Amino acid sequence: MTTIQTYNHSLWDHGISQGYRVDQTLYISGQFSHNAEGEFVGTGDITAQMQQTLNNLDGVLKQFGVTKSNIAYVELYLTDAQAHGEMAIEIFKEYVGEHRPAGSMIGVTYLAFPEQLVEIRAAAHMG
Repeated sequence: MTTIQTYNHSLWDHGISQGYRVDQTLYISGQFSHNAEGEFVGTGDITAQMQQTLNNLDGVLKQFGVTKSNIAYVELYLTDAQAHGEMAIEIFKEYVGEHRPAGSMIGVTYLAFPEQLVEIRAAAHMG
């Protein structure tokens, strides 16, 4: 029997779940730099945006009872990978510590909001 579990925060509904679990795999939608009230955090500041985005990622993981050590794969989207890539990688490495999930850093032209510099999506294991 397949186990399905979803999580949606109450900020907005874009037709997707923030997290979607199928059996022992958790798929996490792209997280970005917003606070608990849905206000954008860190305009023009890659450090602030990375930290808030990772906090939001932690929030989704917590809803499923797992932590960042369960992350198996991560995609880091940056609107200016050449300018912000090194800093984003350093912040991410600090975040994961010794854990090393698979992943990709992808440069994009733009993201959902004009001030958005970063978005992170991930997959995690539940076991």
